[in-house]
Amino acid sequence: MKQRGRHRRRRRGRALRGALAGTALALTAAATMISASQATVADAPGALKPVSVSAEAGRLPLAEHRVPAPWLDRLASKMGRPVGVRTVLDSADRTLRNAAGCPAAEKHTLPVEPAATRAYCFGGADTRGWRPGAVTTSGDADDDGRWGGNRVILSGWTRGGTEGGSMDGPAPEQGLAKVAFVDANAPDRLRYTWALLAVPVDGGRDYRGLVSPLSGMVWYQDKLLVTTREGDRDALYVYDMDRIQRATVDSGAVGRVRGGWAAYGYRYVLPAVASYALPGGDDVPRPAAVSLDRSTSPDSLVASEWVPADGDRRTRLWRYPLSRDPARSGLLATDPSGHADPVEAYESKTTDVRGVLAYRSGWYLDRAAGTPGGHGTLWRQDTEGARATECATDETRHCWSGRSGSLSYWEETGELWSQSGRTLFAVPLASADRALDRSTDE
Repeated sequence: MKQRGRHRRRRRGRALRGALAGTALALTAAATMISASQATVADAPGALKPVSVSAEAGRLPLAEHRVPAPWLDRLASKMGRPVGVRTVLDSADRTLRNAAGCPAAEKHTLPVEPAATRAYCFGGADTRGWRPGAVTTSGDADDDGRWGGNRVILSGWTRGGTEGGSMDGPAPEQGLAKVAFVDANAPDRLRYTWALLAVPVDGGRDYRGLVSPLSGMVWYQDKLLVTTREGDRDALYVYDMDRIQRATVDSGAVGRVRGGWAAYGYRYVLPAVASYALPGGDDVPRPAAVSLDRSTSPDSLVASEWVPADGDRRTRLWRYPLSRDPARSGLLATDPSGHADPVEAYESKTTDVRGVLAYRSGWYLDRAAGTPGGHGTLWRQDTEGARATECATDETRHCWSGRSGSLSYWEETGELWSQSGRTLFAVPLASADRALDRSTDE
């Protein structure tokens, strides 16, 4: 029996099946130490501007390429039978610290308004030299919030680069991307272990590490979709959560080594099963942040590009429908030629967007902090206007997490998950909306 939940469509608006764990954490005091330089209200982005998906600004077809099945089968025949998420969770040998045990510097980066209701941090020794990035959960994977009966959080990290730096990511020689598989069944004791992301090469006789900053990541059904770096024609790589391979040699190498297979010292490696390539040409935009929207029919993947704060153009947003074909579980819907086309596109004046989320009519954009050690801004935009959370202390809009990360909505619990530096945190989406509704419409 496969270790995954069956994807079921339940009625929208059903009651949440569990109360949110705990109340707002006693972290606001640490998080409100905002510098005077941040008190200036940022320029409001105004309403989203719809653009035609057939026009140059909104058109972004992605060509699907599947890794040949013989390649994957050959790799499995050499490495051993693939395992699923349950096996990985059973071997979780590291523990995330609860908020009370996190360093003050980490707690300082948490949102000021609304306050996090849950927060956990990774240890420095386990993540030193790695840059935190994307987050997704079993709330994305299945609409009952579980995968094979388990609550799971995935946290993506990239080797090299500087935390909070450019979305371009590390140089190829720094590279490598890994994912923490977090067992979230016991809210007071989250355990995790690592898996390396890889790409099969040489007909499946070997694999290389994925060299990419994990700025966006979505786990949908049995597939994990992750963003890739500038300069790579592939916009997204796809991984099969039922095709996780065990490394057999504890080595800092990656791929086939003398005596077996290595994954940079980690126990597990995921070989890519597909990718989505960008069209050719100069100045083609690319998705930098992605998330899942279950409020549409069919479910959809939304994406935003990264435009620097001093950029002279608007940030583009796209929506792609996900396939309803059981034989294409977890993949984007494609036309007969194998292209995935957006069904919606918008432009936003918000720049330096590090996380995007769409739910019902609102688009939530996580704008990075403008200063080191500062806080970012959470905007909610639609075609009517824009609102940002405001801090009660000085009415600044710099109230969101300091080291911005991707956004992921766990619909079954009502929680919005993100990552700030080494800290994973959750905020009820209802609390974020209340904070946004109290702000001034722009």
